[in-house]
Amino acid sequence: MERMETLFTSVERYKRKANAPLAVRMRPQTLDGFVGQEQAVGEGSWLRRAIERDALSSIILYGPAGTGKTTLARIIANTTHAEFVEVSAVTGTVKDLRRETEAAESRLLMSGKRTILFVDEIHRFNRSQQDALLHAVEDRTVVLIGATTENPFFEVNSALISRSRVIELTHLDDEAIRELVTRAVADADGLGGAFTLADDALAEIVMLAGGDGRSALTSLELASQMALPDAGEPDPTPDNPREITLEHVREANPRRGLTYDKSGDMHYDIISAFIKSMRGSDPDAAVYWLARMIDAGEDPKFIARRIFILASEDIGNADPQAILVAEAAFKAAEVIGYPECAINLAQAATYMALASKSNASYMALNRAREEVRSGPAREVPNHLRDRHRPGSDAYGPYLYPHDYPVGWVEQRYLPEGLEHGAFYHGAQRGWELWREEASGRDRSDE
Repeated sequence: MERMETLFTSVERYKRKANAPLAVRMRPQTLDGFVGQEQAVGEGSWLRRAIERDALSSIILYGPAGTGKTTLARIIANTTHAEFVEVSAVTGTVKDLRRETEAAESRLLMSGKRTILFVDEIHRFNRSQQDALLHAVEDRTVVLIGATTENPFFEVNSALISRSRVIELTHLDDEAIRELVTRAVADADGLGGAFTLADDALAEIVMLAGGDGRSALTSLELASQMALPDAGEPDPTPDNPREITLEHVREANPRRGLTYDKSGDMHYDIISAFIKSMRGSDPDAAVYWLARMIDAGEDPKFIARRIFILASEDIGNADPQAILVAEAAFKAAEVIGYPECAINLAQAATYMALASKSNASYMALNRAREEVRSGPAREVPNHLRDRHRPGSDAYGPYLYPHDYPVGWVEQRYLPEGLEHGAFYHGAQRGWELWREEASGRDRSDE
């Protein structure tokens, strides 16, 4: 009976693999077959040594989709002597976690065998679910492997983070993607040599992948389907291969979909790049990042709000027109919406990028607020105080600026202990510079 069950399991496993996507079939079983991520799992790295010595402690694998997080977990499962179990962060419950940790504790006490618990997309567990792992991870009843596309320092319980080592995986470089695809064309678990891949088709797959290994293998698989012969013609074989051309790749990928999660790291990275491009006076970069957000369906009001803030924070009075342009863009996003308001956003973004820059008003506010918080309570100068109260005649004269030829007169406005220039340091650019120079001329005329 045991032999029949084993045979059945083997046949079932074969059928599952044969029908699995190319990216799953090409998943390596050992570190020798793992491509890329030298900084995380290359020769001499802590993680590689821990896997090879079967001495892994709890880790959080953090990185974008298609960078090898699940593959690393599977390699660990194939090489460890520990029991490897998995709980779904999508459907798993606290009860599931407790069941697995209790089983792990029994396993450890009865046979001394460790348990490695793999939780993919661990950030999807709520706080109570994550808390349910704490004790088991702390006393090493289980060794946790958590995988996440979200920044674990924001999305994973800090207590779990402190008990684990965070391993960051990055987008694969072009050479690694090229190696993955080339290997899949020839490998028996891949296309088995039944296809050849034109150089320009390979280059297109690498470009479309954007560092995502799974995406590259999916593109290859779809392109191979486009290259299949017509009905009645012989199937491709290593002796009679079919060529996958650039046209096949493009037919399989009619529209490139770049990664963008409105609640994930990519969302914050791209809006950050957009703001910094406007601040850095690069209209091309500003429009590119804007296009990325628009193409992903980002809320236009969210984009417009960031432009509105930048108009004061980074441009300010170097170009006072900027805040009016930003306001108009926000109104367009609010009233018009997509698709037309994208044009308004592009105009506003390029205006901000081209405008003279000054953060003088923003920095002045920061300095003034710091003084308010940490400085002494300063009295309002008597001559500036409200006159609608008994005894105000004794406050001393207030000099009304409009009574003077240039609309200005020497007079203290700051409290005692603070002097002119304590907070506001005008930038030597744009309207702010012109106004400073004009103000100097006006006062010299006086």
